[in-house]
Amino acid sequence: MICFGENDTDMVLETALSDSELRDERLAGVEIALLSIIFITAGLLNAGLLLVLWRQRRQLSRMRVFVFHLCTADLVVTFFQVCPQLLWDITDRFVGPDLLCRLVKYLQVVGMFASTYMIVVMTIDRYQAICYPVVTFQRRRARWNGPVCAAWCVSLIGSLPQIFIFSRVEVAPGVYDCWARFIKPWGPRAYVTWTTLVIFVLPILTVTVCQVRICRTLRPNFSVKTQHVGDVMRKTAAQRASSVTRLSRARAKSARMTVVIVFAYIICWTPFFTVQLWSVWDVEAPTHTTTFTILMLLASLNSCVNPCIYLLFNGKVTMRLCVSEPDLKDYMHKETTIWPIPPT
Repeated sequence: MICFGENDTDMVLETALSDSELRDERLAGVEIALLSIIFITAGLLNAGLLLVLWRQRRQLSRMRVFVFHLCTADLVVTFFQVCPQLLWDITDRFVGPDLLCRLVKYLQVVGMFASTYMIVVMTIDRYQAICYPVVTFQRRRARWNGPVCAAWCVSLIGSLPQIFIFSRVEVAPGVYDCWARFIKPWGPRAYVTWTTLVIFVLPILTVTVCQVRICRTLRPNFSVKTQHVGDVMRKTAAQRASSVTRLSRARAKSARMTVVIVFAYIICWTPFFTVQLWSVWDVEAPTHTTTFTILMLLASLNSCVNPCIYLLFNGKVTMRLCVSEPDLKDYMHKETTIWPIPPT
């Protein structure tokens, strides 16, 4: 997790010593077990899905590119957020030089930013494709996906404060840990509040607005197209009408999947940001209780849920994870993506 430890002379020394002496080994064991399960599950699911998508890289649809990068972002969370936190719980103290401390803290927030903003740009792309299809269809395929690049740039730049805030600090004679330096009392509150706004609140507002407009567009359009599909023309026109119907259903399916991804993100990350805000705004917050700790750890479950949602909505991709390579070639020509891109 972000682990906003506060470093302020005598107070930190006293806190560090008391935490070391009073460490709840039972709670530490629960943390280690839970993080181990999340690490293994998220790593296997995202790596497997990423491998399948990589094998199809020459025929990826626009939105599968978003899913590909979402898996990459979730792997960043898995290996640079969950894994360091797991090792940290095992050793009780951060083991490594100052450079590693700053790098780990930086990459932890990069993963959070990337996973969040990949969902945002995915939702915005669905909004444009469904609400403004003519404009979207007139676009040509670019070598670089602009929204994906923008999401990664925001993640890499937005995480830079971590490098300057965290450092390897001597919290007790001969005892070092990776701690944050804040100007008290407003420093921790300002930083945690800002992080919550840019990683959670603003993205949620953005995707909510997009999803509402998508639903309003899909509902009347889908009903009109299905009712008048037989009256368009005969023969050749009927094939076009059938194609329109399939396209509408595919868009509706993609919209439903995006809604589920957003909903899962809200469910997983709301407890984390809630307890983070509580811990800095309330000096009497029960930060060392079991409930408080578990709620913060459950945020990483989102990296396990995202690939499951995609596999749930894409049965053929799921089959690719389960069958052998020769069997895949038998139905390669039958597969169609759920977000088809019309020819330019």
